[in-house]
Amino acid sequence: MLKKFTLTDKLLFISAFLSLIFSEILYFTGETTAAIFMGIWVPSILAFGIYLKLINMTKND
Repeated sequence: MLKKFTLTDKLLFISAFLSLIFSEILYFTGETTAAIFMGIWVPSILAFGIYLKLINMTKND
């Protein structure tokens, strides 16, 4: 299953996951504003990955 993912896909997924973990760490240490800011990046990173996939699909057609 992981063979279908490119290096870019893996890096974007890892960066989104690390952003989520870092956001939770900030939240539980009392930095709620910074945690919310970091948490907003998770869907943005994943959406950027989808955008890159769509561009790549249209380029291959």
